[in-house]
Amino acid sequence: MLDKTEKIFGWSYKLLKKINFNDTIASYISLAINIAILGCIAYLIYLVCRFILVTSMAIVAKRTKTKFDDLLVSNETAKYMSHLIPLIYIYKTVPIILKDFTSWETIFGRLVAVYITLLTLWITNSILKAIRDHLIVKPEYSDKPINSYVQVIMILLWILGVTVIVAKIFDVGTDTLVKTLGAVSAIIILIFRDTILGFVASVQVSVNDMIRIGDWITMDKFGADGDVIEINLATVKVRNFDNTTTTIPTYSLISDSFRNWRGMINSDGRRIKRHILVKASSIRFVREEELEDFKRIQLLNSYIDKKQIDIKRHNELHKVDKSLSLNGRNLTNFGLFRKYLTKYLENYPGLNKDMILLCRQLQPTAQGIPLEVYVFSSDKRFENYEYIMSDIFDHILASVVYFDLEIFEMPSSKNSLSEA
Repeated sequence: MLDKTEKIFGWSYKLLKKINFNDTIASYISLAINIAILGCIAYLIYLVCRFILVTSMAIVAKRTKTKFDDLLVSNETAKYMSHLIPLIYIYKTVPIILKDFTSWETIFGRLVAVYITLLTLWITNSILKAIRDHLIVKPEYSDKPINSYVQVIMILLWILGVTVIVAKIFDVGTDTLVKTLGAVSAIIILIFRDTILGFVASVQVSVNDMIRIGDWITMDKFGADGDVIEINLATVKVRNFDNTTTTIPTYSLISDSFRNWRGMINSDGRRIKRHILVKASSIRFVREEELEDFKRIQLLNSYIDKKQIDIKRHNELHKVDKSLSLNGRNLTNFGLFRKYLTKYLENYPGLNKDMILLCRQLQPTAQGIPLEVYVFSSDKRFENYEYIMSDIFDHILASVVYFDLEIFEMPSSKNSLSEA
């Protein structure tokens, strides 16, 4: 094989000598011809290797059930691998065509070695991408930051690759180069500050399971309110509900506060916590003759009957003077309204009855008495959740008038004119 190679690249020099070229001119012209021949042969080898590798891998990918080989094809792994054989051929042939140019042989050999190193990194990167694409579609890995892991591995490999390239170019020992890099580590840390912070944050996010792909998060600082679609080494991408995309630095998830709604999604219900403000001046005792009208409300019928008996027994036992409503035990329109809403919520079909279901009175405010509904919607989807909450409060707002209560609202110009 070596003899054939020498014959291929030795004929031009012999021919030029026969034509009476001097040694120097013959050497340079022969070198140019040999480089052109080497380039053509290497390119032909590349085309053959590419055809064989790409075609064979495509055929195998079609005939096998696994999707991993399809991903290798889509990430052009075979295309990168087809460069290796012509590069090795060039690397072995360079000493032959440059035997009279030792200084050039050293430079050219180093350049080929650098390209082989870069090509190895590209092949490794394509394989890692195929592994990432293969794992990310699996249910057990779909919520893991696989992309971050791939980026971390590639950063480490690129650091190693750059170290090897620098060592090859300057003909420096790897140990010496590592010691030199250690001396300038402070500068490297300063340059790659965001990458290092992102790496540390990515590890912490993964280990502590703080965020997954598909999680709904809100982060007011960055205006993020939507689903996580990508977790990288340096950034986290969130598709907001208005179809915009927010990019958040990964280390901000560690340094700043954000809300992850995964717990709500995985629970049995989504919380509804909202209140209305009832005018304090509209709250009063219910007169005995009014109770018959309230009994027409089906959800309160049995409750009023039971309370009437309990209240009457208590007042008779304590000989309460009922000529004044304040004396003894009494029902209020606000209390009946709270009981009505509790019964209404217990019968509402869209709520999870196994979770907290509460209608409570909060601390009075300058605007009135807050009456809060605290329940859980069984349907957690955004549009259905909003519909259920609106439907409940539509009914609440329309029901207030039946209990002779009033909702607080700021006076409008129309109200001000009518009062005037």
